[in-house]
Amino acid sequence: MGGFTPSGEGAEPEAEFDRGVLNEKKLQEVDSLWKEFETPEKANKIVKLKHFEKFQDTTEALAASTALVEGKLSKNLKKILKKIVAKDAHEQLAVADAKLGGVIKDKLNLSCIHSPMVTELMRGIRSQIEGLITGLPSREMAAMCLGLAHSLSRYKLKFSPDKVDTMIVQAISLLDDLDKELNNYIMRCREWYGWHFPELGKIITDNLTYCKCVRKVGDRRNFASSDVSDILPEEIEEDVKAAAEISMGTEVSEEDINNIIHLCDQVIEISEYRTQLYDYLKNRMMAIAPNLTVMVGELVGARLIAHAGSLLNLAKHPASTVQILGAEKALFRALKTKRDTPKFGLIYHASLVGQTTAKNKGKISRMLAAKTALTIRYDALGEDTSAEMGAENRLKVETRLRHLEERGIRRISGTGKALARADKYQNKSEIKVYDPSGDSTLPAVSKKRKIQEVEEQEAGVAVKAKKFKAEMKEETNVEEDEPVKKKKKKKEKKKQAEEEEELTEEVPTSSTVENTEKKKKKKKKVKDEDED
Repeated sequence: MGGFTPSGEGAEPEAEFDRGVLNEKKLQEVDSLWKEFETPEKANKIVKLKHFEKFQDTTEALAASTALVEGKLSKNLKKILKKIVAKDAHEQLAVADAKLGGVIKDKLNLSCIHSPMVTELMRGIRSQIEGLITGLPSREMAAMCLGLAHSLSRYKLKFSPDKVDTMIVQAISLLDDLDKELNNYIMRCREWYGWHFPELGKIITDNLTYCKCVRKVGDRRNFASSDVSDILPEEIEEDVKAAAEISMGTEVSEEDINNIIHLCDQVIEISEYRTQLYDYLKNRMMAIAPNLTVMVGELVGARLIAHAGSLLNLAKHPASTVQILGAEKALFRALKTKRDTPKFGLIYHASLVGQTTAKNKGKISRMLAAKTALTIRYDALGEDTSAEMGAENRLKVETRLRHLEERGIRRISGTGKALARADKYQNKSEIKVYDPSGDSTLPAVSKKRKIQEVEEQEAGVAVKAKKFKAEMKEETNVEEDEPVKKKKKKKEKKKQAEEEEELTEEVPTSSTVENTEKKKKKKKKVKDEDED
Protein backbone atom coordinates (compact mmCIF):
# COMPACT_ATOMS: atom_id res chain seq x y z
CA MET A 1 0.00 0.00 0.00
CA GLY A 2 1.40 3.41 -0.94
CA GLY A 3 0.24 6.76 0.30
CA PHE A 4 0.56 10.22 -1.26
CA THR A 5 -0.29 13.50 0.41
CA PRO A 6 0.55 17.10 -0.46
CA SER A 7 4.00 17.97 0.82
CA GLY A 8 5.79 21.21 0.01
CA GLU A 9 7.50 19.79 -3.11
CA GLY A 10 5.08 20.38 -5.99
CA ALA A 11 2.51 17.86 -4.84
CA GLU A 12 -1.16 17.97 -5.81
CA PRO A 13 -2.32 21.02 -3.84
CA GLU A 14 -6.05 20.61 -3.63
CA ALA A 15 -6.53 17.00 -2.61
CA GLU A 16 -5.57 14.23 -0.24
CA PHE A 17 -5.65 10.77 -1.72
CA ASP A 18 -4.29 7.29 -1.22
CA ARG A 19 -3.06 5.01 -3.99
CA GLY A 20 -2.24 1.33 -3.86
CA VAL A 21 0.74 -0.27 -5.60
CA LEU A 22 -0.20 -3.06 -8.01
CA ASN A 23 3.23 -4.40 -8.98
CA GLU A 24 5.78 -4.17 -6.17
CA LYS A 25 8.49 -6.08 -8.10
CA LYS A 26 8.98 -3.25 -10.56
CA LEU A 27 9.45 -0.84 -7.66
CA GLN A 28 12.69 -2.57 -6.74
CA GLU A 29 14.31 -1.28 -9.94
CA VAL A 30 14.74 2.33 -8.87
CA ASP A 31 16.84 3.48 -11.84
CA SER A 32 14.32 2.27 -14.42
CA LEU A 33 11.17 3.15 -12.46
CA TRP A 34 10.64 6.35 -14.46
CA LYS A 35 10.02 4.26 -17.60
CA GLU A 36 6.86 2.82 -15.99
CA PHE A 37 5.39 6.35 -15.79
CA GLU A 38 6.08 7.49 -19.36
CA THR A 39 2.38 7.19 -20.30
CA PRO A 40 -0.86 7.23 -18.26
CA GLU A 41 -1.58 3.63 -19.38
CA LYS A 42 1.72 2.36 -17.92
CA ALA A 43 1.16 4.36 -14.75
CA ASN A 44 -2.29 2.79 -14.21
CA LYS A 45 -0.65 -0.65 -14.35
CA ILE A 46 1.70 0.28 -11.47
CA VAL A 47 -0.58 2.20 -9.07
CA LYS A 48 -4.32 2.34 -8.40
CA LEU A 49 -6.41 5.06 -6.71
CA LYS A 50 -7.88 3.91 -3.39
CA HIS A 51 -9.16 7.14 -1.81
CA PHE A 52 -9.51 10.78 -2.92
CA GLU A 53 -10.69 13.82 -0.96
CA LYS A 54 -10.70 17.36 -2.30
CA PHE A 55 -10.03 20.52 -0.24
CA GLN A 56 -12.90 22.97 0.09
CA ASP A 57 -10.81 26.09 -0.62
CA THR A 58 -7.25 27.45 -0.78
CA THR A 59 -7.26 28.34 2.92
CA GLU A 60 -7.81 24.73 3.92
CA ALA A 61 -5.15 23.57 1.44
CA LEU A 62 -2.71 26.17 2.83
CA ALA A 63 -3.34 24.96 6.38
CA ALA A 64 -2.65 21.35 5.38
CA SER A 65 0.46 22.32 3.40
CA THR A 66 1.93 24.45 6.20
CA ALA A 67 1.29 21.62 8.67
CA LEU A 68 3.20 19.24 6.39
CA VAL A 69 6.06 21.74 5.96
CA GLU A 70 6.38 21.98 9.74
CA GLY A 71 6.17 18.19 10.11
CA LYS A 72 2.72 18.16 11.71
CA LEU A 73 -0.34 16.02 11.01
CA SER A 74 -3.44 17.92 9.81
CA LYS A 75 -6.95 16.95 10.95
CA ASN A 76 -8.20 15.85 7.51
CA LEU A 77 -5.15 13.69 6.88
CA LYS A 78 -5.56 12.10 10.32
CA LYS A 79 -9.18 11.11 9.54
CA ILE A 80 -8.24 9.59 6.18
CA LEU A 81 -5.37 7.58 7.64
CA LYS A 82 -7.59 6.23 10.43
CA LYS A 83 -9.99 4.87 7.81
CA ILE A 84 -7.11 3.25 5.93
CA VAL A 85 -5.64 1.76 9.10
CA ALA A 86 -8.98 0.10 9.89
CA LYS A 87 -8.90 -1.65 6.47
CA ASP A 88 -5.23 -2.32 5.69
CA ALA A 89 -3.35 -2.01 8.98
CA HIS A 90 -0.84 -4.74 8.09
CA GLU A 91 0.58 -2.95 5.02
CA GLN A 92 3.25 -0.25 4.84
CA LEU A 93 2.58 3.39 4.00
CA ALA A 94 5.03 5.05 1.61
CA VAL A 95 5.59 8.66 2.69
CA ALA A 96 7.52 11.36 0.79
CA ASP A 97 8.52 13.20 3.99
CA ALA A 98 10.48 11.25 6.60
CA LYS A 99 9.51 13.66 9.38
CA LEU A 100 5.83 13.21 8.58
CA GLY A 101 6.29 9.44 8.55
CA GLY A 102 7.67 9.58 12.08
CA VAL A 103 4.64 11.58 13.29
CA ILE A 104 2.20 9.12 11.65
CA LYS A 105 3.98 6.16 13.21
CA ASP A 106 3.89 7.73 16.68
CA LYS A 107 0.25 8.83 16.63
CA LEU A 108 -1.43 6.09 14.55
CA ASN A 109 0.99 3.19 15.08
CA LEU A 110 1.16 2.68 11.30
CA SER A 111 4.43 1.46 9.74
CA CYS A 112 5.78 3.97 7.22
CA ILE A 113 8.56 3.69 4.65
CA HIS A 114 10.75 6.40 3.13
CA SER A 115 13.47 5.52 0.61
CA PRO A 116 14.83 6.52 -2.84
CA MET A 117 12.28 4.13 -4.32
CA VAL A 118 9.45 6.12 -2.67
CA THR A 119 10.91 9.39 -3.98
CA GLU A 120 10.97 8.07 -7.56
CA LEU A 121 7.43 6.71 -7.14
CA MET A 122 6.12 10.10 -5.98
CA ARG A 123 7.87 11.82 -8.89
CA GLY A 124 6.19 9.46 -11.35
CA ILE A 125 2.75 10.00 -9.77
CA ARG A 126 3.15 13.81 -10.01
CA SER A 127 4.12 13.56 -13.67
CA GLN A 128 0.95 11.57 -14.55
CA ILE A 129 -1.45 13.11 -12.01
CA GLU A 130 -3.99 14.17 -14.67
CA GLY A 131 -4.30 10.66 -16.07
CA LEU A 132 -4.47 8.98 -12.67
CA ILE A 133 -7.25 11.24 -11.32
CA THR A 134 -10.27 11.58 -13.58
CA GLY A 135 -12.50 14.65 -13.75
CA LEU A 136 -9.74 17.19 -13.03
CA PRO A 137 -9.13 19.69 -15.91
CA SER A 138 -5.53 20.79 -16.49
CA ARG A 139 -6.43 24.51 -16.50
CA GLU A 140 -8.14 24.29 -13.12
CA MET A 141 -5.24 22.26 -11.78
CA ALA A 142 -2.70 24.93 -12.86
CA ALA A 143 -4.76 27.73 -11.28
CA MET A 144 -5.03 25.85 -7.97
CA CYS A 145 -1.28 25.12 -7.92
CA LEU A 146 -0.44 28.77 -8.59
CA GLY A 147 -2.79 30.04 -5.88
CA LEU A 148 -1.43 27.64 -3.29
CA ALA A 149 2.18 28.42 -4.27
CA HIS A 150 1.62 32.16 -3.71
CA SER A 151 -0.09 31.56 -0.38
CA LEU A 152 2.65 29.20 0.78
CA SER A 153 5.38 31.69 -0.25
CA ARG A 154 3.72 34.46 1.71
CA TYR A 155 3.52 32.18 4.72
CA LYS A 156 7.21 31.29 4.48
CA LEU A 157 8.20 34.94 4.29
CA LYS A 158 6.05 35.54 7.36
CA PHE A 159 4.70 38.95 6.39
CA SER A 160 3.27 40.43 9.57
CA PRO A 161 1.71 43.88 10.15
CA ASP A 162 4.56 44.76 12.53
CA LYS A 163 7.09 44.22 9.74
CA VAL A 164 5.55 46.64 7.24
CA ASP A 165 8.14 49.37 6.69
CA THR A 166 5.81 51.53 4.58
CA MET A 167 4.55 53.08 7.82
CA ILE A 168 8.10 54.21 8.64
CA VAL A 169 8.57 55.81 5.23
CA GLN A 170 5.30 57.75 5.58
CA ALA A 171 5.95 58.70 9.22
CA ILE A 172 9.43 60.16 8.63
CA SER A 173 8.19 62.07 5.57
CA LEU A 174 5.32 63.51 7.59
CA LEU A 175 7.71 64.40 10.42
CA ASP A 176 9.89 66.42 8.04
CA ASP A 177 6.83 68.19 6.61
CA LEU A 178 5.61 69.06 10.11
CA ASP A 179 9.00 70.55 10.98
CA LYS A 180 8.90 72.80 7.92
CA GLU A 181 5.33 73.93 8.62
CA LEU A 182 6.10 74.55 12.28
CA ASN A 183 9.06 76.76 11.39
CA ASN A 184 6.93 78.80 8.98
CA TYR A 185 4.08 79.20 11.47
CA ILE A 186 6.38 80.16 14.36
CA MET A 187 8.28 82.75 12.32
CA ARG A 188 4.98 84.24 11.16
CA CYS A 189 3.69 84.35 14.74
CA ARG A 190 6.85 86.05 16.06
CA GLU A 191 6.84 88.62 13.27
CA TRP A 192 3.11 89.33 13.63
CA TYR A 193 3.09 89.71 17.42
CA GLY A 194 6.46 91.49 17.27
CA TRP A 195 4.74 94.62 15.93
CA HIS A 196 2.78 94.79 19.15
CA PHE A 197 5.39 93.57 21.69
CA PRO A 198 8.86 93.28 20.02
CA GLU A 199 10.76 92.88 23.31
CA LEU A 200 9.06 89.54 24.09
CA GLY A 201 10.86 87.74 21.24
CA LYS A 202 14.29 88.56 22.69
CA ILE A 203 13.35 87.57 26.25
CA ILE A 204 11.65 84.22 25.39
CA THR A 205 13.77 82.18 22.98
CA ASP A 206 11.81 78.90 23.06
CA ASN A 207 9.19 78.87 20.29
CA LEU A 208 6.57 76.72 22.03
CA THR A 209 6.82 78.73 25.27
CA TYR A 210 6.49 81.95 23.26
CA CYS A 211 3.25 80.75 21.63
CA LYS A 212 1.80 79.52 24.95
CA CYS A 213 2.59 82.85 26.58
CA VAL A 214 1.00 84.87 23.75
CA ARG A 215 -2.12 82.65 23.75
CA LYS A 216 -2.61 83.02 27.51
CA VAL A 217 -2.01 86.79 27.80
CA GLY A 218 -2.95 88.30 24.47
CA ASP A 219 -2.50 92.09 24.68
CA ARG A 220 0.77 93.19 26.27
CA ARG A 221 -1.11 95.41 28.75
CA ASN A 222 -2.49 92.22 30.33
CA PHE A 223 0.99 91.00 31.35
CA ALA A 224 0.97 93.14 34.50
CA SER A 225 -2.18 91.45 35.81
CA SER A 226 -1.60 87.96 34.35
CA ASP A 227 0.07 85.03 36.09
CA VAL A 228 2.33 83.09 33.68
CA SER A 229 4.37 81.32 36.35
CA ASP A 230 3.21 77.93 35.01
CA ILE A 231 4.80 78.77 31.63
CA LEU A 232 7.81 80.97 32.51
CA PRO A 233 10.36 80.95 35.36
CA GLU A 234 10.11 83.77 37.92
CA GLU A 235 13.10 85.75 36.64
CA ILE A 236 11.92 85.73 33.03
CA GLU A 237 8.37 86.56 34.13
CA GLU A 238 9.61 89.68 35.91
CA ASP A 239 11.63 90.72 32.84
CA VAL A 240 8.58 90.26 30.60
CA LYS A 241 6.34 92.36 32.88
CA ALA A 242 8.97 95.11 33.10
CA ALA A 243 9.41 95.14 29.31
CA ALA A 244 5.64 95.23 28.74
CA GLU A 245 5.35 98.52 30.64
CA ILE A 246 7.97 100.33 28.54
CA SER A 247 7.43 98.50 25.22
CA MET A 248 7.95 100.38 21.95
CA GLY A 249 5.40 98.27 20.05
CA THR A 250 2.37 99.67 18.27
CA GLU A 251 -1.20 99.34 19.45
CA VAL A 252 -3.27 96.64 17.73
CA SER A 253 -6.97 95.89 17.76
CA GLU A 254 -8.66 93.03 19.58
CA GLU A 255 -9.43 91.30 16.28
CA ASP A 256 -5.73 91.23 15.41
CA ILE A 257 -4.91 89.69 18.79
CA ASN A 258 -7.60 87.02 18.26
CA ASN A 259 -6.08 86.00 14.90
CA ILE A 260 -2.61 85.80 16.45
CA ILE A 261 -4.03 83.61 19.26
CA HIS A 262 -5.60 81.27 16.68
CA LEU A 263 -2.21 80.94 14.98
CA CYS A 264 -0.63 80.11 18.35
CA ASP A 265 -3.26 77.41 18.86
CA GLN A 266 -2.28 75.85 15.54
CA VAL A 267 1.41 75.90 16.47
CA ILE A 268 0.76 74.23 19.84
CA GLU A 269 -1.47 71.55 18.31
CA ILE A 270 1.05 70.73 15.57
CA SER A 271 3.85 70.57 18.16
CA GLU A 272 1.88 68.12 20.29
CA TYR A 273 1.06 65.98 17.24
CA ARG A 274 4.72 66.02 16.20
CA THR A 275 5.72 64.69 19.65
CA GLN A 276 3.12 61.93 19.35
CA LEU A 277 4.29 61.06 15.81
CA TYR A 278 7.92 60.89 16.96
CA ASP A 279 7.00 58.41 19.72
CA TYR A 280 5.08 56.32 17.17
CA LEU A 281 8.07 56.34 14.81
CA LYS A 282 10.44 55.34 17.62
CA ASN A 283 8.27 52.36 18.62
CA ARG A 284 7.79 51.28 15.00
CA MET A 285 11.54 51.45 14.32
CA MET A 286 12.27 49.33 17.40
CA ALA A 287 9.75 46.75 16.13
CA ILE A 288 10.97 46.59 12.51
CA ALA A 289 14.69 47.40 12.71
CA PRO A 290 15.87 47.28 16.35
CA ASN A 291 19.56 46.77 15.54
CA LEU A 292 19.60 49.61 13.01
CA THR A 293 17.94 51.88 15.58
CA VAL A 294 20.58 51.07 18.19
CA MET A 295 23.39 51.78 15.70
CA VAL A 296 22.37 55.12 14.17
CA GLY A 297 19.19 56.20 15.98
CA GLU A 298 15.55 56.10 14.92
CA LEU A 299 15.57 59.29 12.82
CA VAL A 300 18.67 58.45 10.76
CA GLY A 301 17.54 54.82 10.40
CA ALA A 302 14.08 55.87 9.22
CA ARG A 303 15.58 58.31 6.69
CA LEU A 304 17.84 55.56 5.33
CA ILE A 305 14.84 53.23 4.90
CA ALA A 306 12.79 56.00 3.27
CA HIS A 307 15.64 56.88 0.90
CA ALA A 308 16.08 53.26 -0.19
CA GLY A 309 12.31 52.66 -0.46
CA SER A 310 12.08 49.74 1.96
CA LEU A 311 14.13 47.83 4.50
CA LEU A 312 14.68 44.98 2.05
CA ASN A 313 15.98 47.35 -0.64
CA LEU A 314 18.29 48.95 1.93
CA ALA A 315 19.61 45.50 2.89
CA LYS A 316 20.66 44.95 -0.74
CA HIS A 317 22.97 47.98 -0.68
CA PRO A 318 26.67 47.47 0.15
CA ALA A 319 28.28 49.35 3.03
CA SER A 320 29.93 51.86 0.69
CA THR A 321 26.51 52.84 -0.69
CA VAL A 322 24.99 53.10 2.80
CA GLN A 323 27.84 55.45 3.75
CA ILE A 324 27.06 58.02 1.00
CA LEU A 325 23.31 57.41 0.77
CA GLY A 326 21.71 60.85 0.52
CA ALA A 327 24.75 62.56 -1.04
CA GLU A 328 24.16 61.42 -4.62
CA LYS A 329 24.24 64.95 -6.01
CA ALA A 330 27.64 65.66 -4.46
CA LEU A 331 28.92 62.24 -5.59
CA PHE A 332 28.07 62.72 -9.26
CA ARG A 333 29.35 66.29 -9.22
CA ALA A 334 32.65 65.05 -7.79
CA LEU A 335 32.90 62.31 -10.41
CA LYS A 336 32.12 64.78 -13.18
CA THR A 337 34.70 67.35 -12.04
CA LYS A 338 37.24 64.63 -11.02
CA ARG A 339 37.41 65.78 -7.42
CA ASP A 340 37.22 63.96 -4.10
CA THR A 341 33.98 62.06 -3.54
CA PRO A 342 31.90 62.71 -0.40
CA LYS A 343 32.70 60.69 2.72
CA PHE A 344 29.18 60.59 4.21
CA GLY A 345 25.55 61.23 3.44
CA LEU A 346 22.57 60.75 5.76
CA ILE A 347 24.81 58.79 8.16
CA TYR A 348 26.56 62.08 9.01
CA HIS A 349 23.68 62.92 11.39
CA ALA A 350 24.29 59.80 13.51
CA SER A 351 25.44 60.50 17.07
CA LEU A 352 28.67 58.51 16.67
CA VAL A 353 29.78 60.63 13.71
CA GLY A 354 28.66 63.86 15.39
CA GLN A 355 30.80 63.35 18.49
CA THR A 356 33.94 62.71 16.40
CA THR A 357 36.53 65.35 15.54
CA ALA A 358 36.61 66.63 11.96
CA LYS A 359 39.82 64.72 11.28
CA ASN A 360 38.30 61.31 12.10
CA LYS A 361 34.76 61.77 10.72
CA GLY A 362 35.58 59.95 7.48
CA LYS A 363 37.09 56.92 9.24
CA ILE A 364 34.24 56.60 11.75
CA SER A 365 31.55 57.05 9.07
CA ARG A 366 33.17 54.27 7.00
CA MET A 367 33.30 51.87 9.94
CA LEU A 368 29.80 52.83 11.08
CA ALA A 369 28.44 52.22 7.56
CA ALA A 370 30.03 48.74 7.49
CA LYS A 371 28.50 47.75 10.83
CA THR A 372 25.17 49.37 9.91
CA ALA A 373 24.97 47.32 6.69
CA LEU A 374 25.32 44.13 8.76
CA THR A 375 22.59 45.18 11.19
CA ILE A 376 20.25 46.14 8.32
CA ARG A 377 20.58 42.68 6.76
CA TYR A 378 20.10 41.05 10.13
CA ASP A 379 16.89 43.04 10.72
CA ALA A 380 15.53 42.49 7.20
CA LEU A 381 16.29 38.80 6.75
CA GLY A 382 16.79 37.42 10.26
CA GLU A 383 14.10 35.98 12.50
CA ASP A 384 15.49 37.25 15.80
CA THR A 385 13.98 40.53 17.04
CA SER A 386 16.55 41.33 19.74
CA ALA A 387 18.95 44.28 19.49
CA GLU A 388 22.00 42.49 20.88
CA MET A 389 23.87 42.51 17.58
CA GLY A 390 23.39 46.26 17.17
CA ALA A 391 24.62 46.91 20.72
CA GLU A 392 27.76 44.80 20.13
CA ASN A 393 28.58 46.56 16.86
CA ARG A 394 28.00 49.98 18.41
CA LEU A 395 30.41 49.08 21.20
CA LYS A 396 33.05 48.14 18.61
CA VAL A 397 32.64 51.48 16.82
CA GLU A 398 32.87 53.38 20.13
CA THR A 399 36.06 51.48 21.01
CA ARG A 400 37.54 52.36 17.62
CA LEU A 401 36.53 55.97 18.17
CA ARG A 402 38.33 56.06 21.52
CA HIS A 403 41.49 54.63 19.95
CA LEU A 404 41.43 57.27 17.23
CA GLU A 405 40.85 60.08 19.70
CA GLU A 406 43.73 58.86 21.86
CA ARG A 407 45.90 58.57 18.74
CA GLY A 408 46.34 54.84 19.37
CA ILE A 409 47.11 52.91 16.19
CA ARG A 410 45.77 49.36 16.05
CA ARG A 411 46.91 47.21 13.16
CA ILE A 412 44.22 44.91 11.79
CA SER A 413 45.92 41.52 11.45
CA GLY A 414 44.58 38.03 10.91
CA THR A 415 43.40 37.78 14.50
CA GLY A 416 42.63 41.48 14.87
CA LYS A 417 44.43 41.55 18.23
CA ALA A 418 48.04 42.42 17.32
CA LEU A 419 49.03 45.89 18.39
CA ALA A 420 51.17 48.03 16.12
CA ARG A 421 54.74 48.48 17.32
CA ALA A 422 55.63 51.47 15.20
CA ASP A 423 57.93 54.13 16.64
CA LYS A 424 56.33 57.46 17.26
CA TYR A 425 57.06 59.86 14.44
CA GLN A 426 58.78 63.07 15.50
CA ASN A 427 59.09 65.85 13.00
CA LYS A 428 62.51 67.59 13.18
CA SER A 429 62.09 70.95 11.57
CA GLU A 430 65.16 72.75 10.18
CA ILE A 431 63.42 76.06 9.63
CA LYS A 432 65.39 79.02 11.04
CA VAL A 433 63.42 81.39 13.21
CA TYR A 434 63.39 84.99 11.99
CA ASP A 435 64.84 87.51 14.44
CA PRO A 436 62.65 90.62 14.40
CA SER A 437 65.07 92.66 16.53
CA GLY A 438 67.00 93.70 13.42
CA ASP A 439 63.97 95.48 11.98
CA SER A 440 64.14 98.37 14.50
CA THR A 441 66.14 101.51 13.50
CA LEU A 442 66.12 102.90 17.02
CA PRO A 443 69.27 102.50 19.19
CA ALA A 444 69.16 99.41 21.33
CA VAL A 445 70.63 101.38 24.30
CA SER A 446 69.29 104.70 25.56
CA LYS A 447 71.37 107.92 25.24
CA LYS A 448 71.78 108.33 28.97
CA ARG A 449 73.22 104.86 29.30
CA LYS A 450 75.59 105.45 26.37
CA ILE A 451 76.91 108.69 27.98
CA GLN A 452 77.55 106.84 31.26
CA GLU A 453 79.47 104.09 29.42
CA VAL A 454 81.59 106.67 27.55
CA GLU A 455 82.44 108.50 30.78
CA GLU A 456 83.47 105.21 32.44
CA GLN A 457 85.67 104.36 29.46
CA GLU A 458 87.31 107.83 29.53
CA ALA A 459 87.98 107.56 33.28
CA GLY A 460 89.71 104.23 32.70
CA VAL A 461 91.82 105.76 29.89
CA ALA A 462 92.97 108.65 32.21
CA VAL A 463 94.11 106.16 34.90
CA LYS A 464 96.06 104.17 32.33
CA ALA A 465 97.69 107.35 31.02
CA LYS A 466 98.93 108.37 34.54
CA LYS A 467 100.39 104.89 35.13
CA PHE A 468 102.08 104.99 31.76
CA LYS A 469 103.59 108.50 32.59
CA ALA A 470 105.05 107.27 35.87
CA GLU A 471 106.63 104.25 34.18
CA MET A 472 108.11 106.44 31.48
CA LYS A 473 109.77 108.76 34.06
CA GLU A 474 111.41 105.81 35.83
CA GLU A 475 112.70 104.45 32.54
CA THR A 476 114.19 107.83 31.48
CA ASN A 477 116.04 108.17 34.85
CA VAL A 478 117.51 104.67 34.65
CA GLU A 479 118.39 104.63 30.94
CA GLU A 480 119.94 108.11 30.36
CA ASP A 481 123.39 106.64 29.68
CA GLU A 482 122.25 103.91 27.29
CA PRO A 483 123.12 103.96 23.54
CA VAL A 484 121.01 105.50 20.77
CA LYS A 485 119.59 102.09 19.87
CA LYS A 486 117.70 101.98 23.13
CA LYS A 487 116.23 105.44 22.37
CA LYS A 488 114.83 104.03 19.13
CA LYS A 489 113.25 101.19 21.09
CA LYS A 490 111.70 103.75 23.44
CA LYS A 491 110.19 105.61 20.49
CA GLU A 492 108.70 102.34 19.16
CA LYS A 493 107.21 101.58 22.60
CA LYS A 494 105.73 105.08 22.68
CA LYS A 495 104.10 104.50 19.30
CA GLN A 496 102.62 101.16 20.44
CA ALA A 497 101.31 102.75 23.64
CA GLU A 498 99.71 105.55 21.64
CA GLU A 499 98.00 102.99 19.34
CA GLU A 500 96.66 101.07 22.36
CA GLU A 501 95.34 104.31 23.86
CA GLU A 502 93.60 105.19 20.61
CA LEU A 503 91.92 101.75 20.50
CA THR A 504 90.69 102.01 24.09
CA GLU A 505 89.47 105.56 23.57
CA GLU A 506 87.12 104.61 20.66
CA VAL A 507 83.44 105.43 21.32
CA PRO A 508 80.17 104.61 19.40
CA THR A 509 79.45 106.71 16.34
CA SER A 510 76.10 107.78 17.79
CA SER A 511 77.76 109.68 20.75
CA THR A 512 77.19 113.41 21.05
CA VAL A 513 79.49 116.16 19.76
CA GLU A 514 80.35 117.29 23.30
CA ASN A 515 81.84 113.88 24.15
CA THR A 516 84.12 113.95 21.05
CA GLU A 517 85.45 117.43 22.01
CA LYS A 518 86.29 116.28 25.55
CA LYS A 519 88.13 113.28 24.14
CA LYS A 520 90.28 115.46 21.82
CA LYS A 521 91.26 117.74 24.71
CA LYS A 522 92.30 114.77 26.84
CA LYS A 523 94.36 113.34 23.97
CA LYS A 524 96.27 116.65 23.64
CA LYS A 525 96.99 116.67 27.41
CA VAL A 526 98.39 113.12 27.26
CA LYS A 527 100.69 114.04 24.33
CA ASP A 528 101.97 117.15 26.13
CA GLU A 529 102.78 115.12 29.22
CA ASP A 530 104.64 112.54 27.08
CA GLU A 531 106.72 115.28 25.45
CA ASP A 532 107.66 116.78 28.85
